[in-house]
Amino acid sequence: AIGAPFALNRTAGGFAAWLVGGAVLLTFLVSYALLRDWERFGPLVLRHPSLLAGDVLFLALLLLTATPNSPVGYATVSTPLLAGLLYGWRGAGVFTGFQILVLAGAYSAWAQKLGSPASTLLLAGFCVAAGVVGVTLRNLMFHFGTASQALSEARSRLAVADAVEAERTRLAREMHDSVAKTLHGLALAADGLAASADRMDPMTVRHQAAQVAGSARKAAAESREILSDLRRESGYGAGVDLGARLAEHVADFAARTGLRAAFSSPSPSPSSSGPAPGSPLVPQAVARHALTIASEAMENARRHADPTRLDVSAGTVDGTYRISVYDDGRGLPPSLSLDDLRRTGHFGLLGMVERAAQIGARIRIGRGDASRGTEVRLELPLAAITRPQAGDASPDREGA
Repeated sequence: AIGAPFALNRTAGGFAAWLVGGAVLLTFLVSYALLRDWERFGPLVLRHPSLLAGDVLFLALLLLTATPNSPVGYATVSTPLLAGLLYGWRGAGVFTGFQILVLAGAYSAWAQKLGSPASTLLLAGFCVAAGVVGVTLRNLMFHFGTASQALSEARSRLAVADAVEAERTRLAREMHDSVAKTLHGLALAADGLAASADRMDPMTVRHQAAQVAGSARKAAAESREILSDLRRESGYGAGVDLGARLAEHVADFAARTGLRAAFSSPSPSPSSSGPAPGSPLVPQAVARHALTIASEAMENARRHADPTRLDVSAGTVDGTYRISVYDDGRGLPPSLSLDDLRRTGHFGLLGMVERAAQIGARIRIGRGDASRGTEVRLELPLAAITRPQAGDASPDREGA
């Protein structure tokens, strides 16, 4: 932007002016597209470093028309800086070398008018320094990302543990409110029967004994129910195949509503850093929240988006267990925030966000990779939901 007027001012009319102007316009458009949809185009630039060479070529064209001493020269440091950020030492070295060659060529073309090469040499030094700064920033961001991921996994572990502990607290409360009271009533009835059995007729004694037996059977049934819940919801040791449960929910939703809904379980890519393929067993407390989020996403799509189909998937992707619910409906308004959800009464979406926070998961609601529709994506770090290693087991569990 700074160098365009200088380049056009020194350009002859006709084809040369159109060439320089086209290069400037194309650079603006490409830069805007990268900034606007970096999630879509960024991986392409990372996979193909040769695309960054286009920036070098356009900048070379501007340097040849505006001279290295113009403000365009200072824009040359951006390419080594970006190469260091994206590709590390090797990319920074290659593109810094290319940029220095471009500066040398531009100086050679304007050598008679520029005189001393001091400013060009200074720009070359700036390019080297920018490459070093880019690599340093890249390393810092990687270290920060690793630390952030470790912190996120630790928080997710705590959230899962809190969710499981909340379930245990609920079961303890139910035991107090049901079994304990039933047993207390049973004890009172048995005491009364024992104290007055010699003064009652046989029919009354038989009736009282039947009541005691019924209370005992009720207490036994309540105890079995709570023990079954404890066995089913006892954290890492006993979990739920969330993929299978989600597939059942999708099939039931399609049969109940008549809307086309399909479930898939994508296999991890060979380069994935996650665990081996397979659906991990998820603690019951976590599975309940995840299934509720997925069900709410499907119901919201049916009620508000007017879709023709729903695509639901669940599987391990890059160290996380990911659940995705996509519909091809109208989509959400742009720039929707949590405050907007509260103000407009979208309590279903707000509830999904709150449930995800309770289990330490990340949730994204938007278009995703599609051009239309809405995707609800829930990601839970595998480290927070998989069984701890044998060496990390508690003494009580090892001795059980």
